[in-house]
Amino acid sequence: MKTQQPYDAIIIGGGLAGLTCGLALSGEHLSIPLKTLIVDAGPALEDRQPGSDPRGSAITRSSRTMLQTLGVWDAVADQAQPFEKIIVTDGRAVTGERPALLSFLEAGDTGTASAWMVENSTLITALVGRVQQSPGITFIGNTAVENFDFDSSPAVVTTTGGHQFSAPLIVAADGRNSNARKAAGIDTVRWDYDQSGIAMTVAHERPHNGRAEEHFREAGPFAILPLTGNRSSIVWTEQTTAAAKLMKLSEEEFLDEFKTRFGNHLGKVTLASDHASWPLSVQIATTFVGKRLALIGDAAHVIHPIAGLGFNLGLRDIAALSDCLTDNVRRGLDHGGQNCLKAYEAWRRADTIMVAAACDGLNRLFSNSVQPLATVRQAGLKIVDRLPPLKAFFMDHAAGTAGRQPRLMRGEPE
Repeated sequence: MKTQQPYDAIIIGGGLAGLTCGLALSGEHLSIPLKTLIVDAGPALEDRQPGSDPRGSAITRSSRTMLQTLGVWDAVADQAQPFEKIIVTDGRAVTGERPALLSFLEAGDTGTASAWMVENSTLITALVGRVQQSPGITFIGNTAVENFDFDSSPAVVTTTGGHQFSAPLIVAADGRNSNARKAAGIDTVRWDYDQSGIAMTVAHERPHNGRAEEHFREAGPFAILPLTGNRSSIVWTEQTTAAAKLMKLSEEEFLDEFKTRFGNHLGKVTLASDHASWPLSVQIATTFVGKRLALIGDAAHVIHPIAGLGFNLGLRDIAALSDCLTDNVRRGLDHGGQNCLKAYEAWRRADTIMVAAACDGLNRLFSNSVQPLATVRQAGLKIVDRLPPLKAFFMDHAAGTAGRQPRLMRGEPE
């Protein structure tokens, strides 16, 4: 067994959440940065490639502020498309212009959009570059954790190579199938939808003018989200069996099927990336903390993509955890102790459950063809569209500016 190496925090997982968390806990914005280790089963940072991830993320206003504070936003700003307008339809039309039942002019009085669309490959590249510049982060790739000892103080992780590392706190950022969460014996509450998501990037003949579209169809929502240039990120929901058949089609056949959902309002359309599919579900950990363990991102919660808030929820986790940890460190308290971790869970769990329930409810309300429900939801959307205060309420939540804001999301250094 190799000698134990001490850190202030060990992050398991080096994806979007893990890399961002490393910057949040060790960055220059902190008066007392934490010495942080990130352990990831994927490639080392210098071997990372942007990859072929066809997904994008809608970065809310508060999340953009956080990324600016962490020194990441400048690297993605020229590839971030602001939402100039959002429309919501409940029509089943597949050609021409669908009637908008609800619309939001994004910039409003502030002149600032509520969200920006950025491709995940762009985000990863920017985060990798920033982590490589950070003297407070050690990144170990091509390495899995074989054993977790949460009972010792500090906690100890042992890798498959026999190396041991210790820290007062372990952060699980290793996704929905988190090994750290399982090792701690934390269960999840989960239910599956009979739906799959299909993601891709498309190029189109006409400009989108920054307009994001959410079309509610019987099979599920169909989102057209603007990217820079004449391109859009697509999140297309279909029933599971239908999605499986679509994924088996030739590229030409797949594009033909896609066009029947996309419509012709943006002119000729072509695929600009690979397309990928995944089953949709809700999964929430029964607790977001264990002994010397905090869960963030998909390790803590997976929600329906209907509102595009998944990555932003993970950023809220990270920002809240950073506040809790740094407050304890500044007071000389154990930042991996239960008082600190319970404060983090109390902050994040209620918000997560509320967002997950809202997304679940929206999906169930709109993804059906029951006529009484269709009548009620169309009337509801029209009412919201005619009430500016109610629209402002929804926009505050979409921008991530509602409720208690951690310092990183207010742009305040610790």
